[in-house]
Amino acid sequence: MEAGNHTGVSEFLLLGLSEDPELQPLIFGLFLSIYLVTVLGNLLIILTISSDSHLHTPMYFFLSNLSFVDICFISTTVPKMLVNIQAQSKDISYIGCLTQVCFFTLFSGMDNCLLTVMAYDRFVAICHPLHYNVIMNPRLCNLLILISWVIIFCISLLHILLMVQLTFCIGTEIPHFFCELAQIIKLASSDTLINNISLYVATALLSVFPLTGILFSYSQIVSTLTRMSSAGGKYKAFSTCGSHLSAVSLYYGTGLGVYLSSAVTHSSKRSCIASVMYTVITPMLNPFIYSLRNKDVKGALGRLLSRASSCL
Repeated sequence: MEAGNHTGVSEFLLLGLSEDPELQPLIFGLFLSIYLVTVLGNLLIILTISSDSHLHTPMYFFLSNLSFVDICFISTTVPKMLVNIQAQSKDISYIGCLTQVCFFTLFSGMDNCLLTVMAYDRFVAICHPLHYNVIMNPRLCNLLILISWVIIFCISLLHILLMVQLTFCIGTEIPHFFCELAQIIKLASSDTLINNISLYVATALLSVFPLTGILFSYSQIVSTLTRMSSAGGKYKAFSTCGSHLSAVSLYYGTGLGVYLSSAVTHSSKRSCIASVMYTVITPMLNPFIYSLRNKDVKGALGRLLSRASSCL
């Protein structure tokens, strides 16, 4: 790497998960398979919900949005990695890196917001069932989604505006398979105080506050369930939360794992591998979580597949 700052740097180098040439075909095949399963699985969830009138409820409206965001989330990082492996290249343009940072922040933030909104939906359904249809009306549902997009877009745009002020050395190497904002800030050769402050504030807004909202919603749900006298009612009410709880546990569990691995170890490779769970595996598993643990989705999926097979 050449010394000195270069304000007009045109590209970065993504080191990827491994520099071993013998592992590249295996990594390519594995991530291509994961990407295809993720896209097809989430598309199937969206198609199932849109084609079945029984699933035209707030809960499944938010789920279809989550599936769309998961497709976009994984499409932000994996295709570029696959192209680089196939071309035996590590390059990513400066504009391409900015675009990855912007969309990664946008879609990861939307994941947080959607999981929080879905927790609120379950809170209203279980704690205020008689007022559910009044509270969770289509206007409020659309408004919650719109507000989430606007807030996350503004945060993403702020990160980009701050990032373009940074300077980097020529041939800067990013020890990751995509342009992660925290890694890029570390590699900058200019002052990054404002960038770090904005990163911590955004982490609080997009992770801590949503998780607090989710925990509060479920504390109220558990409190309501304990007051129910019917064991069948408790099971039925809590079963509607099972898929969402699994998704929340997976998303925040893997995210926390990435954070802890970065804090405990100074190995960028280990942090990079740990982030695969958060950025790649979680979007792939969400369709399975919601299709295998949800009777309504399984039933609608079965009807969709039976109609598709009869048309062949």
